[in-house]
Amino acid sequence: SRWCIVLKNNTHYVQFKPKLSESAILQLEDPDCEEGSNPPCESIFSLNAEKILNQAKLFVEQRRFPFAVENQNTNEELAIGYVLIGNGLNDEAIKHFSLLLQGDPELVSAIYGRGIAYGKKSLQDIKNADLALYELSRVIALEPSRPEVYEQRAEILSPLGRISEALSDLTKAIQLQPSARLYRHRGTLLFISEDYMAAMEDFQQSLELKKNQPIAMLYKGLTFFHRGLLKEAIEVFKEALKLKSDFIDAYKSLGQAYRELGDFENAMESFQKALLLDQNHIQSLQLRGMMLYHHGSLQEAIGNFKRCLQLEPYNEVCQYMKGLSHVAMGQFYEGIKAQTKVMLNDPLLGQKASSEYLKVKYLREYSRYLHSHLDVPVAEYNVDQDLPGNFKNHWAKNLPFLIEDYEEQPGLQPHIKDVLPQNFDSYSAEVQKLICTADRLGALMQYDTLGFLPNLRVHRAMGLATIEVMQAMQRTWSNSKVRVNGKTRQLQWRDMFDIAVKWRRIADPDQPVLWLDQMPARSLSRGFNNHINLIRGQIINIRYLQYFSSILSFVKERILVYHGAYNPRVLQEVKQALENVNKVEDLLPIMKFNSKTRDGFTVNSKVPSLKDPGKEYDGFTITITGDRVGNMLFSVETQTTDERTQQYQSEIEALYKDLTAKGKTLMLSTELGVRLASVCIC
Repeated sequence: SRWCIVLKNNTHYVQFKPKLSESAILQLEDPDCEEGSNPPCESIFSLNAEKILNQAKLFVEQRRFPFAVENQNTNEELAIGYVLIGNGLNDEAIKHFSLLLQGDPELVSAIYGRGIAYGKKSLQDIKNADLALYELSRVIALEPSRPEVYEQRAEILSPLGRISEALSDLTKAIQLQPSARLYRHRGTLLFISEDYMAAMEDFQQSLELKKNQPIAMLYKGLTFFHRGLLKEAIEVFKEALKLKSDFIDAYKSLGQAYRELGDFENAMESFQKALLLDQNHIQSLQLRGMMLYHHGSLQEAIGNFKRCLQLEPYNEVCQYMKGLSHVAMGQFYEGIKAQTKVMLNDPLLGQKASSEYLKVKYLREYSRYLHSHLDVPVAEYNVDQDLPGNFKNHWAKNLPFLIEDYEEQPGLQPHIKDVLPQNFDSYSAEVQKLICTADRLGALMQYDTLGFLPNLRVHRAMGLATIEVMQAMQRTWSNSKVRVNGKTRQLQWRDMFDIAVKWRRIADPDQPVLWLDQMPARSLSRGFNNHINLIRGQIINIRYLQYFSSILSFVKERILVYHGAYNPRVLQEVKQALENVNKVEDLLPIMKFNSKTRDGFTVNSKVPSLKDPGKEYDGFTITITGDRVGNMLFSVETQTTDERTQQYQSEIEALYKDLTAKGKTLMLSTELGVRLASVCIC
């Protein structure tokens, strides 16, 4: 038979499984077969040929292959090809179908089978993908009403990046015969394309046709997650866990949603459940470690990153975060060693560099700078003056580390020892009281809105900064001088800010906190723009959700002012339309009232001067563009130019002088002076 010829030419030993979708166990030769053995080697292969024939007959009886014909012998020959595909013998399947097509060039099932076999080989060679597409297109031309062929072609197209063509094929398949699988498949491609609203609708359709689909439910939740609708995502992830109680990815995604919401306890519980199911689940270890770092629990975070790297030594995120955590704790040797490993992991030619790779050189240089100043009092050195201007500019803008004539910071010096771990119980009662007071004060600076994870390390740093600022201000009001950058003088408003910035830098070395007016003149003249997307397409920035109503009211007010001045004929119509505007998306139709705002508009806010009443400074710019819901941009931008910086610094200078004058007046009161002194000392 044809099968025996193919088998002898390729000498495969095959162990068959009962289902097409399961892979065979393949060996190039039978390890137990020797020349002259009894029974001879040939009989082993013949026996397997018999199994394949039996399997093929079963396929024919159960109609488990497509495009069957009336001739029973031909069907058995076709079924053999599909059995070969099901067992991973794609080359043999291609040869088998090709032999059949020599006898009948339009045997649809053979064309289809050969297309599937080429498709399974397309991961090894893209030429096979082209051959697969050619064969499947031939099938569609001959049999245009079979949904499975369109789906098969979509599976070839999507890995090639031809998503729109794949979506078109899946849409055609759904039109021919809707199914839960097809909706799930199309929803997945829409998700990859970041069309989350359409993807969510497809996953919902899939779940309505077939309820018990934990993966479809998970992806439905992820569509909400990626749109910033975290509360909705959390509820859907919980539904997925009802369908499958040991669903690790659902627990991981639930933890991630809680973390983005700022709910540490529930996030921790979810990651813990994922890791109880699989203690080696790398994504859960990585995400839990990152959350612990940003919560201020550095030692626990390091444990997660170490475990992650044991399982996946080249994981850039875990390696970067491990290095960052060590440096933040003052363990510079381990930190810089981890950072260097990330630096050595160069991206391949044509591969996009990861954000960790782009950031790590800056972090390593800053870490070496901090280490070289570890034995110098913090008040005696100045990051803004010591670090090169181009370095600061590139770091702040997160640009690739391409800095001309850059001189590296000193390497690790053995005589400068790392910071020793501290134990709270070893501190004196007075120091413990100071730290507890700092923790309470720092917690008051936590944003009370969704999307911000409380960071206990930052709380403590800002609390200590508050106490130090209070102490410095008390001395200033008493006409005393303070020591700043190695010099003793009267405290200025920038010195007050520098105290807080110093503590903020210590809390998290990953975030550059730098004075803009000490950047290179060239970059300063271009300005530093701070751009925040509130809504981008289908994605909502949950951190600023509570500001939406205030911004919307301001925009509506400015629209009325604009139309009153430049388009008075439609002012009454605009006013009536604005009464029905309850959310940002409702503004889109109003943009059509004027040709100049049809494609979008910007609104500039103004900030009144306290120093010079009557004067106003530029605030921020609100931009709204788009033509429909799901395709709009709602953003806020601050353009920080040199002129604007000088204006605001002039305002702060005036406020500081006024505060100092009032403070000195109040210090003349002995009772108040004593009371303030006691607060500052506690």
